[in-house]
Amino acid sequence: MAAKRSSPKIERGLSDTSSQLFPSDERKQTKAGYHGHRARLRTRFLESGPDALAAYELLELLLFSALPRKNTKPIAKKLIEEFGSFAEVVAADKDKLLAVDGLGESAVASLKAGQAGATRLLRSSVTEKPVISSWQALIDYCTALMAFEETEQFRLLYFDKKNKLISDEAQQKGAIDHTRVYPRGSSNGPSP
Repeated sequence: MAAKRSSPKIERGLSDTSSQLFPSDERKQTKAGYHGHRARLRTRFLESGPDALAAYELLELLLFSALPRKNTKPIAKKLIEEFGSFAEVVAADKDKLLAVDGLGESAVASLKAGQAGATRLLRSSVTEKPVISSWQALIDYCTALMAFEETEQFRLLYFDKKNKLISDEAQQKGAIDHTRVYPRGSSNGPSP
């Protein structure tokens, strides 16, 4: 009687299982590289500042609390690849962010909170200083607010007599390349 030979499918299955039970040194090193990654990234950020991190690493930091048990590095890299830059990621539309595999509402909320924090920080730096003497601060504020919007906006910025920003209102939102403004009154001049 001839000995039965096991099928290649079964042999492959056994070798796959054994590699999972007894990982190679290469697999051990790869997993060990991720151990403590979040702590190392936080430490580098706190000790060296945000310039010590790549854009995707800063996104990772924002995603840590929203995705506590998920590897955020591939998600952050995918976001940069899809949207182009850190600023474009945090300014992206909520629905477009939700369409990215691996992101849920809590992760999108973390990213949008990062955008809101940056906008509020810029707004406070503009409102606490005379703006006319610092055009760059005003440009930075407007850029952070509108640069990555998908549609044009017509905004009114109100200043007091000391050139401090009192209010900022979006009056009209338009299309990709223009915004229509409808002033009140006739074409012959201002209305009484």
